[in-house]
Amino acid sequence: MLAAQYVGNKGFQVVEGQMVAPAADEVRLQVGFVGICGTDMHIYHGVMDQRVAPPQIIGHEMSGTIVEMGANVKGFAIGDRVVVRPLDYCGECPACAAGHSHVCHKLKFMGIDSPGAFQNSWTVKARTLHKLPENIDLKQGALIEPLSVAVHDISRARLTAGEKAVVIGGGPIGQLVALVAKSVGAEVMISEVNQVRNEFAQKNGIKTVNPLEQDLDAAVKEWTNGKGADVVFEVSGVKAAIEAMTKIASVRGRICMVAIHSQKPEVDLFQFFWKELELVGARVYEAADFDMAIELVASGKVKLEPFISSVSSLNNIGSAFASMDNNPAGMKALVSCAE
Repeated sequence: MLAAQYVGNKGFQVVEGQMVAPAADEVRLQVGFVGICGTDMHIYHGVMDQRVAPPQIIGHEMSGTIVEMGANVKGFAIGDRVVVRPLDYCGECPACAAGHSHVCHKLKFMGIDSPGAFQNSWTVKARTLHKLPENIDLKQGALIEPLSVAVHDISRARLTAGEKAVVIGGGPIGQLVALVAKSVGAEVMISEVNQVRNEFAQKNGIKTVNPLEQDLDAAVKEWTNGKGADVVFEVSGVKAAIEAMTKIASVRGRICMVAIHSQKPEVDLFQFFWKELELVGARVYEAADFDMAIELVASGKVKLEPFISSVSSLNNIGSAFASMDNNPAGMKALVSCAE
């Protein structure tokens, strides 16, 4: 079997991998497709080398098929098509005890802190699996993980039908947040500086504004008849968004922090006092978010096919990452890992 190792300095090597037999609570998967996400690109650029410790197999947005099962695994069968919720939690810390294992005190993110999915065969704990229904193919399945991020964001923000939400940042996660928001009956606007991404959103029926060409605060006030946004999702990770998010939020509006900022941002706390704003964090996802993401795709409420920008073979993984680096307006590059 083959495995692609990140070796540092934007480099990968495809090597003979090791097939790992599943323990009692594990399954071995034949990997189908793996998506390249923003975190993978951070790894590619070398900013996470200390955490990843190359050479390392990365990748966590994946779909696959069960080919071998451990003795105690229940509820699954050989041949089941599944996706992996790539969180390895301890089950004992205060967060886990409170039912919040996705923010476990000792959380390990599979594909970052441990070997990931860019290989033909991946052995994982059965507790991380979610079955795919027949009408979701493996290509779409590889995008269930980022869609689950968006589902979690909407849940944390408590967005409801009839509310107006502004998504700052029109990358893949921002676009998915907008679609999930639309699916719950909210009205949505994306603020994005890249025209290609704005056109992508518009094709999905999402209103857009380019803050380099229009005053975002004025555009939101016009859209909301002076009220401001009920919910603001900060998905861009840039300083200008931090400055904008408190301005465009309504009185008692909610701000959901999705992006990871490279430096500690300065937040206008006066606006929180003046308008009684709420700020909530949203980190990864819970099991229920994966279930909801799968349901949204299976029901046709969210269509994932348009997000797939390219599909490459495992042997060409380096080119796949380079293409994402050279095409920042692109949505999702998939790597086919089937033997």
